[in-house]
Amino acid sequence: MRKKTLVLATGNEGKIRELKALLEDLPLKILTARDFPEVEPPREIGETFFDNAFLKARHWALATGHLALADDSGLEVDALGGAPGVHSARYAGPAASDEENIRKLLEALKDVPPERRTARFRCVIILYHPAGRWLKAEGVWEGIIAREPRGSQGFGYDPVFLPVEFDLRKTAAELSPETKNRLSHRGKALAALREMLPEFLAGL
Repeated sequence: MRKKTLVLATGNEGKIRELKALLEDLPLKILTARDFPEVEPPREIGETFFDNAFLKARHWALATGHLALADDSGLEVDALGGAPGVHSARYAGPAASDEENIRKLLEALKDVPPERRTARFRCVIILYHPAGRWLKAEGVWEGIIAREPRGSQGFGYDPVFLPVEFDLRKTAAELSPETKNRLSHRGKALAALREMLPEFLAGL
C-alpha cells in the first residue's frame, strides 16, 4: 500500500520526537512543519485545547495539501483553577523557556500542601484531511506537582509532574521515553486515534 503523507503541525522537537515514535509502525510518510518553511504557522488564539488543535491541523492540511496532525496540550493544576491550561507553553511569557514556566509554576504553588497539588496533563489531537474530513482524540494523565524539578527526559513541565502510576515517586522526566509514551496524555490520545485511523484512511 502506498504511504500517505502526514504533516505533524508543530515545530516543537519534543512533540515531534514523541509523535514520530508513536506513529513509526504506520504506513505514513511523516513530515513536519519545518519541511514547509514557506508556510506561516497560525496564531493559537483558541480558548480550548480543541480550538487550537483544530485550527492548527486545518491550517497545515490546507496549506500543504496533505493530511495534518496537530495536538494541543497543557497542564491543568487544580489549586490554580486549571491554569496554566491552554497557556502552558507561554505561562511565563510569549517566548518563555521550559525552565521559566516551571519556575513561575512552583512560585505560584510554594505555599500549597501536597494534597492540594493535584494536576493533569490534557491532550487533544486532531487529524485533518484537506477535503475537510477530520478525527478527534483526547487523553488525560493524572498526577501532582513536585516541590522541585527532577530528571532530564521529556520536556515542558515533565520535571515537576509526578504521575499517579508510580505512586508519585518519579517525575515524568525520570521515565524512559517508551514508558512515558505508553502512559502519557499524548500517548493515550494517539492510541485512541489509531483505533479510528484504518477506517479513516481507507475512505480517503
